[in-house]
Amino acid sequence: MRSHHNGLKTTLLFASIWVLLLGVGALVAGGKFIWVFALIGVATTFYGYWNSDKIAIKAMQAYPVSAADQPAMHRIVSELSSKAGQPMPALFVSPTTAPNAFATGRNPSHAAVCCTEGILHLLDERELRGVLGHELMHVYNRDILTSSVAAAIAGVITSIAQMLMWMNIFGGSEERPNPFALLATSLLAPMAAAMIQMAISRTREYDADEDGAKLTGDPLALASALRKIENGVAMAPLPATQQLVNASHMMIANPFRRQDVSKLFSTHPPTADRVARLRAMAGQSDPRLDGTAGGDDYPYYG
Repeated sequence: MRSHHNGLKTTLLFASIWVLLLGVGALVAGGKFIWVFALIGVATTFYGYWNSDKIAIKAMQAYPVSAADQPAMHRIVSELSSKAGQPMPALFVSPTTAPNAFATGRNPSHAAVCCTEGILHLLDERELRGVLGHELMHVYNRDILTSSVAAAIAGVITSIAQMLMWMNIFGGSEERPNPFALLATSLLAPMAAAMIQMAISRTREYDADEDGAKLTGDPLALASALRKIENGVAMAPLPATQQLVNASHMMIANPFRRQDVSKLFSTHPPTADRVARLRAMAGQSDPRLDGTAGGDDYPYYG
């Protein structure tokens, strides 16, 4: 088990969101129609999971690149995927100055790794290696499936809550629950589902940090990259359009302005916490890790 028990946390969070789903569904005609919403959720999950690479790539307007186009990126991904015993994913670059990266795809054989032009200019090769190791572990850990299921269940809960709202406004059968309970549930359930969904996403980020650092053997390189990315996003955030919001949980760092995302609803853990864990992996707490130091300032753990 990982040192921070993120697998257990993810399991408990999934159990919580299922309990919430069943509890809310039970308020709709005694739960008779919950399977309708569940089927819609499954269909949505399947579509999003199966086409996750196309959806995310389109959202970032990314274009495919070859070894000739991006030799460093291609060399690093080829080396790390070979080291992990996994297929080489397709490589893409997004034409934006906002520094970020993401991996997507339903499995290692149908995966894509994308970097923005901003992150390729911002990071040195060693830091880029740390970022790409993180992204590859999202694919190898099947995090795309995890996030797709969580998003689908949260969507089902929101749909049921909206039904409850209309039931409360227009009335229904004489056996319906207390109208105040319906109103409270319709308002609070979507918020609770979103919070649990975001918490699941944060645990997967911690795991990808840890596993990616193990794959590269260089946790401090990823820590340095995260600091640089955070500062870079502050200077060049992505616009919070719905299409980008839907894809933001796949990115290595929150791509929006800090004031646009509350801590409870953030898809990413605080950068300071991630850096502290990576430092602990390296057995160090180096004060020079301020986001400006280059990769050569830190010992290599390979």
